Amino acid sequence: MSEPEPFPPQDDVAGDDSGESLIPIEEVAPGYPPRQLARGLQTARGVRRHLRSIRGLLNVLLFLALMYTITLAKALLIPLVLAAFLGLALNPLVAFGARIHLPRWLTASVLMIGLIVGIGSGVGQLAQPAIGWFHGAPQAIKSFVPKLRNLTQPLEAANRATQTLVSGSTSTIHTAATPSTPMSISAWDVVSTTPKVLAAVLSVVLLVFFFLVYGDTMLRRLVEITPGFGYKRHAVVIVRGIQTEVSRYLLTALLINAGLGAVTAGMLWLYKVPDPLLWGAVAMFANFIPYVGAIVTTSVLAVVCMLYANEMSLHVFLPVLTFAGITALEGNLITPMIQGHSMRLSPIAILLWLLVWGWLWGIPGALLAVPMLTCTKLIAERVRSWHWFAVIVQR
Repeated sequence: MSEPEPFPPQDDVAGDDSGESLIPIEEVAPGYPPRQLARGLQTARGVRRHLRSIRGLLNVLLFLALMYTITLAKALLIPLVLAAFLGLALNPLVAFGARIHLPRWLTASVLMIGLIVGIGSGVGQLAQPAIGWFHGAPQAIKSFVPKLRNLTQPLEAANRATQTLVSGSTSTIHTAATPSTPMSISAWDVVSTTPKVLAAVLSVVLLVFFFLVYGDTMLRRLVEITPGFGYKRHAVVIVRGIQTEVSRYLLTALLINAGLGAVTAGMLWLYKVPDPLLWGAVAMFANFIPYVGAIVTTSVLAVVCMLYANEMSLHVFLPVLTFAGITALEGNLITPMIQGHSMRLSPIAILLWLLVWGWLWGIPGALLAVPMLTCTKLIAERVRSWHWFAVIVQR
């Protein structure tokens, strides 16, 4: 048997740093000195490593600049994102009107008028209870303190007994009650805030209307500038698929949350909890924030039930327990059954996404975070270079 040939020395081979695909220097560039060529290849590899490091650093700087820009322009981006979501949710209705030969502007106008009337009437019905509860909260808290005496009396008796054993005499501790300042909203606050609110509402309404009327035209123009027929066809398939899936998700989530709010309001009305419509609306909007929204709403209902209860007992917490059961049924059975497995997201991804957008945009960012995450996942599933993101965030 002949002995195996030894490996060529390092200076006589060319390849990457991992040692794979080692090629003799003579086959890479015949006629050049092997050592000089190996030195040149090592220099080239070092330059490539430096370029990769510089590219990674530039990507990090670009990401930080993007986060700063998103935070700086949140007054512009929040109405734009909200209008885009509303436009996508209402687009199937406008498309249905177009199929029955109704002009898009007519269907969009009817939808926008109905949306404005519905939101205006809802705000009008909920504003007075919300302001009344806001102003009456300090007095309700004062009246709630005596209700806890039945619970605190045993603790106070044990405390006095402990002081008697330690010091041999009872001592009474008097604490001076600090007068609470009444919570009020001045006229200047209303005057200075109203123009900003009206401008934001008007911008959202106009953006939604123009998205519904001219959205398909804009998508058609974007497809027209795509080079090549194959690319145009692929772009049309991707855009239509994304639009259909996102619209279906947004409309389904809106209907599920509205149903949850209606059921919560009816349940609170049966339990004779004050202002059931207000707390039903709170439950509806908070349900856009998974996990955190249900916890916050349950805590708020617990505080409200304790504040307005005549006496402290276990019956006070029946509305809270009923709401916890409703949210558990909705989150674990109804929503997965309606939306399907493809819409389910990882709880870790949801919480991280909530932390990021809540930090960037506050409460509006927390409300829009999960719809943005779901829409991004639906887009990533249809774009080949983004498929890794869909794999990471799905359950």
